Amino acid sequence: MESLTRSIRGYSIELSLLLALAAAVGYFGYLGYGLRQPTPDAITFSGEEALAHVQTQLEFGPRITGSDEHIAMGDWVIRELSEGGWEVFIQPFEPLESISARNILAVSGSGPEVIIGAHYDSRIFADADPDSANHTKPVPGANDGASGVAVLLELARSLDVSASGKTVCLVFFDAEDNGRIPGWDWILGSRYFVSRLSALPKCSNPEFAVIVDMIGDADQQVYRETNSTGFLVDAIWATAAELGYGDTIVNEPRFAMLDDHTPFLQAGIPAADMIDFDYPYWHTVDDTLDKVSAESLARIGRTLEAWLEKGAPYTRGN
Repeated sequence: MESLTRSIRGYSIELSLLLALAAAVGYFGYLGYGLRQPTPDAITFSGEEALAHVQTQLEFGPRITGSDEHIAMGDWVIRELSEGGWEVFIQPFEPLESISARNILAVSGSGPEVIIGAHYDSRIFADADPDSANHTKPVPGANDGASGVAVLLELARSLDVSASGKTVCLVFFDAEDNGRIPGWDWILGSRYFVSRLSALPKCSNPEFAVIVDMIGDADQQVYRETNSTGFLVDAIWATAAELGYGDTIVNEPRFAMLDDHTPFLQAGIPAADMIDFDYPYWHTVDDTLDKVSAESLARIGRTLEAWLEKGAPYTRGN
């Protein structure tokens, strides 16, 4: 990710079945296993379960694109989604020569296609750490990476997809977080994904995309991101206010970000970024589990769950 007003950051499954089915669906490999008004009591998203998903990701170690740890963590994501009944597709690509990456797409439901996305890599270097001795160390990525993934994984369990009337597409983008490192750039996975939308086996015509990134901060302040499509932000932030989260999902503009929503916007697809960029541990060795809270994860997840289960209503305008 990168603020437009300041300089900031931005394998394979060993199964023969994957290879055979990948050829059948083009760019993607397939791993298939199978409108109401929700009340607060009907919201089942668990912040504690989401926090456990953050901890599991950290136990793999730094999730640097192409590393063994990153591959293992991606395999875990695929298993969680597949065992939860989601259709899973893999989109391999090479962000750099000899570096293998993959976007992960999980699909459930029917109706208009909507994308909820997060990046699942962590940054190679903690180059924003106040101690220069840490600048060549990897970022643990508890908030910056793991929190968004945790929200998507818990939504995969809790969301009543049939109530949404949508085809829900959960997308885990690779190679997002290594901009300003020689040879790399920001948001490489989402750029690749959007550039090949027409080749996707499903979710090739999304109604909109919502990205969640850095949303687990225990001191949560998620402001309106100013590049996001206004009518989507209006709808999501209004849902948060209805749930009593207006003090942390704040209906005021704050940052203009380059993030995984940007390629969708550039392709003319409405998109919104839920991001808490007031995070002092961004790109430091202190982006650790203790900086993330179950309550913060729950507020984001419950907002999205409630909005989606109402059919993701919005009034098209700005």
